[in-house]
Amino acid sequence: MRVLRDLFKDYRFALSFLVLWFLLIMAVLSAFSPYDPLIWFHGPPNLKPSVTYFLGTSAKGQDIFWQATYAVRNSLIISVIAGAVSRVFAVLVGMIAGYRGRGTDRVLMFFTDTLLVMPLFLIIVMLALLVRERMTLVNLGLLLAFFGWAWDARVIRSQILSLREREFTKTAVLSGTGTLKLVLKEYLPFATPLIFSTLINNMAWAIGMEMTLAILGLTDINIPTLGTMLHWAISKQALFLGQWNWLLTPVVLSVLLFIALYWLSVSISEYLDPRTRVQRVGGK
Repeated sequence: MRVLRDLFKDYRFALSFLVLWFLLIMAVLSAFSPYDPLIWFHGPPNLKPSVTYFLGTSAKGQDIFWQATYAVRNSLIISVIAGAVSRVFAVLVGMIAGYRGRGTDRVLMFFTDTLLVMPLFLIIVMLALLVRERMTLVNLGLLLAFFGWAWDARVIRSQILSLREREFTKTAVLSGTGTLKLVLKEYLPFATPLIFSTLINNMAWAIGMEMTLAILGLTDINIPTLGTMLHWAISKQALFLGQWNWLLTPVVLSVLLFIALYWLSVSISEYLDPRTRVQRVGGK
């Protein structure tokens, strides 16, 4: 509770927390939807917002509000899968390369740098074309996770390299502390702010990449996500038909999600960093 009180002193955390709760509530509401998100024309098409249809209906005759709840839920699922799986790769590679050094570091950084210099967007597009028929939420999340860890692993490695040269590391090694215990008890607390920050940033990257692929039609466009909502709104010319309710719904939700994730990342990272925590909560 004390941690939350300290975090809520930062307006960025408070606002992002409220926005994310709002989006999570929308995601949960999808379980109570009266409509199947895959069925077209369960209502009249192109209706304006009303009491019956809170955000109106699309050209496909689908209730935009309930489609938005499914879209938020599915986009969050993709981002969580991509962020969590990529953290496993990033933390393991970064810590092993940073602590072991020498040949191990060179081998791991060779693979990491290879991913960094490759045109990832073009490769992801090519793979998406090849497996478009099997592009489920889980598969898309795993695909993005595979390509989303390299930069973060290098950042974590840099911090471990710095920690390895400090006096407490030499003292721990001389006292017989094992590698696993040293990494978990000494290094991990220092790396936690960085891990949290890269996790949230990677989630935002995954959502943005999903939206890009969906707009290009490289995912299963029948599965509602923020990207597929934009795809259908653009392909059905919502802008020219004056259906602002259809077009703006995924745009506004995406902007809120990106801002909330960014502010959450910055706020938590600053709180977990002892140097900035002294400024924020007086070092208590």
